[in-house]
Amino acid sequence: MGKLRADLVALLFLLPFLVIYILFTIWPIIKGVNMSFYKWTLIKKMKYVGWDNYSKMIHDKDMWAALGHSLIFVVLTTPTMIILAIALAMIANRKSRLQRFYRSVFFLPSVLSVAVASFLGLFVFQPYTGLVNSALHWIHLLPQNTEIFWLNETNLSWIAIALLTLWWTVGFNFILYLSAMQEIPDEIYEAARLDGANDTQIFFRITFPYLSPITKTITMLQIIASFKVFMQIYIITGGGPLDQTRPIIQLIYETGFKKNDLGYAATMSYMLFAILLVLSVFQYWLNNRKGAQA
Repeated sequence: MGKLRADLVALLFLLPFLVIYILFTIWPIIKGVNMSFYKWTLIKKMKYVGWDNYSKMIHDKDMWAALGHSLIFVVLTTPTMIILAIALAMIANRKSRLQRFYRSVFFLPSVLSVAVASFLGLFVFQPYTGLVNSALHWIHLLPQNTEIFWLNETNLSWIAIALLTLWWTVGFNFILYLSAMQEIPDEIYEAARLDGANDTQIFFRITFPYLSPITKTITMLQIIASFKVFMQIYIITGGGPLDQTRPIIQLIYETGFKKNDLGYAATMSYMLFAILLVLSVFQYWLNNRKGAQA
């Protein structure tokens, strides 16, 4: 009887959270699945179309192109983000007078909103008065009468977007790596140096293996976040030039709110959800398999 009473008291405390979670998470998921089977506009539900939205999605060249653009962004940012976050964490983890300065500066951009960071990106990469072109002129890597139009060419646009995103978001991953590095016992490093190990050997034999668990977590989080990229691309390039940088989230937004087809937008949303779910399950299985072998 005492255990039942304790469970009821616990449930009573959890009830406000459960109500909010069901209303704002579970119910929208169910509603979205329902929408994907209908012709649904911003005003009302029109008619039941069954699997027509899913059939349309499979043959939609724009959808596959947008998904490919999101994949390009994942490939550009995920490995680079991990390498950069580890490098910054190693710099900030070394004992020096500038240690606090490094930690503050490396983390500071991540407190900016996506809109602020994106408009800074527009200023930095614009021709004639942009910071990047001005710096290239100053160090004489770019002739004075020549300008690089970063946001008007597809390949350069991807570089600009990736650089901005790395600068803006690396702080979160940097903090995770820094926390993990501080958990590594100093005695291990001292023993390695006594045995004659150099810095490269210490990193690959000690530091990196210890960072393996957090690296797996960061990799999955970064892949998910990169697949969901939208706002910085929308502000900086609008998906251009010629929709060559339009990610899947932007296509979903435009389909639902500009083309007034929420049903098809919901269908593409759940396709993306399925991809991320498969990737998450695969990584979970891979991690458990490696753990069992170890």
